[in-house]
Amino acid sequence: MPTPTESHSPAPAEAGTPVIEFTDVEKRFGDNVVLKDLNFSVARGERVTLIGPSGSGKTTILRLVMTLEELTGGYIHIDGEPLTHEQRGGKRVPVSKKQQKKLRTRIGMVFQQFNLFPNMTVLENIIEAPVHVLGQSKQEAVQKAKSLLEQVGLPDKADAHPTSLSGGQQQRVAIARALAMDPEILLLDEVTSALDPEVVGDVLNILREVADTTNVTMLIVTHEMGFARDVSHKVMMFDGGRVVEEGHPETIFTAPEHERTQKFLGAVLGH
Repeated sequence: MPTPTESHSPAPAEAGTPVIEFTDVEKRFGDNVVLKDLNFSVARGERVTLIGPSGSGKTTILRLVMTLEELTGGYIHIDGEPLTHEQRGGKRVPVSKKQQKKLRTRIGMVFQQFNLFPNMTVLENIIEAPVHVLGQSKQEAVQKAKSLLEQVGLPDKADAHPTSLSGGQQQRVAIARALAMDPEILLLDEVTSALDPEVVGDVLNILREVADTTNVTMLIVTHEMGFARDVSHKVMMFDGGRVVEEGHPETIFTAPEHERTQKFLGAVLGH
């Protein structure tokens, strides 16, 4: 695990409309309540890491923002605009698919399992959405893709297919693909958990560079506590679908107040 250091940039001001806002969010799978009465917001440029045991609802939060799961109750707003549901005439009603699609183009997600298209080359994977969703010219998209491949250390892999790459290389391509959309929000879901231990550091260093050199808002789920401490402005401890504690990473990792946080970090960090 990388040596923890303090976050490189100050937390953004909370003033203004949050980039992501959860209001009374509930998510059920059948009788299983995964999230209940969830209320929190993320400011523009803020990097927030969700920690906690498996099954505590962290990944579900990212999937709701990406509209890969449907809200059971409550509301999510992106830049003040309703993502999937809104209040209209005193009732909770779905927003249009057009509205949902418009907001989704501002959100990028890097998944645990890469999710690259195996029948496409690396370059084709990266330019697919910028060309067909954002309407970029192929020339513009290719130029940006090659620049991103340089950034993630894979300039010679443009014509390779994902199946010929290692897990660490595939994840770096997935990061480049997400960044190709110039997202306002970047969601990171356990991006190192499927990787061999020796390449975890390489992938985390790329994400550290993204955090240091852009103002993208990040919502992160990870078990890499050194990374969480290094890049986050705020850490939120989840258990049973609820936030049990939140605060500055230095406070959460050195002096957590809640007994559940203390036990979790004690188990994960080995003390």
